[in-house]
Amino acid sequence: MKQTLVIILTIASLQSSAQAWNAQQCMQYAVEHNHEVKRAALELDNHKAAKTAAIGRFLPTVDASVGGQYNFGRAIDPETNGYTDVSTFYNGYSLQASLPVFDGFSRIHALRTAKAGMLMGCAALRQEQDQTALNVLQAYTNVAYYERLVEMAGEKVQEMLLLLSQVRLLEEVGRRSCADVAQVESQKAEADYELIRQQNLLASSMLELKKEMGFPLSEELSVKSEEFATAIPVSSLHSLSPKDSSLFTLNSSLQLARYQMQASKHEWHQARAALFPSLSLSAGLNTTYYHTLHSSSTQAFHTQFKNNMGEFVGASLTIPLFNRLQTITGIRRAKNNYRIACENYEQKRLELEKLSREAWQDWRGYLKQTEQMAKKVKADSIAYQLTRRQFEEGLATAVDLRTTSSQLLNSKATLLQCQLMAMVKKYLVRYYRGESIWE
Repeated sequence: MKQTLVIILTIASLQSSAQAWNAQQCMQYAVEHNHEVKRAALELDNHKAAKTAAIGRFLPTVDASVGGQYNFGRAIDPETNGYTDVSTFYNGYSLQASLPVFDGFSRIHALRTAKAGMLMGCAALRQEQDQTALNVLQAYTNVAYYERLVEMAGEKVQEMLLLLSQVRLLEEVGRRSCADVAQVESQKAEADYELIRQQNLLASSMLELKKEMGFPLSEELSVKSEEFATAIPVSSLHSLSPKDSSLFTLNSSLQLARYQMQASKHEWHQARAALFPSLSLSAGLNTTYYHTLHSSSTQAFHTQFKNNMGEFVGASLTIPLFNRLQTITGIRRAKNNYRIACENYEQKRLELEKLSREAWQDWRGYLKQTEQMAKKVKADSIAYQLTRRQFEEGLATAVDLRTTSSQLLNSKATLLQCQLMAMVKKYLVRYYRGESIWE
């Protein structure tokens, strides 16, 4: 029975470890299931539809119509074109097509605007995907951070439990006083409190991660927190140096601003097209059928349909003269919008370069801090082991043991934080360079 239980627990642990998610898997899942990303994808489809509509403006317009009416009382006889008091039935058919020949290049600029809008939609979708991935990465690091803190707090509880049993044995043989036992019990209670607090923080951070991912809140999710604990060499800094400013143009937010500037420019040119005359051609067919009620001398339908057939071809030239300054004010607004888009692009470029350099500097700083904190953790661990040995031999007090223990725990937490922040800053540097962080 014991062997069966051990086998079941081993299989369960292997399955849980196999189902643990790394940061890349969490970001990919979020990009596929996040609601903001789905809305951005639908907006992109609207931009594609706008481009299709702009292409359709180059095609002719074809209309067909069918009409019928009964005339009662005094009316015009379609056969003699004179007045009659006889009731008649009139039926008309028409087919016409029109094609704009020249409109001041408005359709060309509208198509260019639609193309820029589609590219803008692609950039907006990529920006939303990147932002979602960054939010998930931040939530993932919080979960990894609190998981490691829970592990350290659990180790601290086990260690204090063992120390408490040792102190009680030393009290029985007279080598420790009741005050020493009370101080160790206080430290044990403090360790239990810290463990419960970190567990609550872990549960809250896990809920935040599931929300950012679009993951069902009722299902279990485990992460691979150990992937952040690996040391990153400082020499890798040179591979992602922000000295080349041309790399910033690949960033999705900067591309979005650039395409917005292009769309505003074409909208400005499209507004200026209203100053030019427009020329359009049209052609069509029409025929009629009429029947005098209570009369047997009416020609057959197919005969009238053929004999009454008529064709027409026409051209229309429209010259804008005065429309209460609407065209001038529209051009002015479009030009100002283009200038605003240019300013937004320059501002976004400077802001992106500044954030990229800051992220690179922070990454370099956290890597160096990680190296120093690793040395500090090693030194604090030695100091704690020596103090505990002295405490067991009666050469140190419980206060000294508590001080060195807290110092070691804080050093470990700071080291973990530096490792996690170094990883986050590395992803940020890649994001600002225009690289995909979730694919």
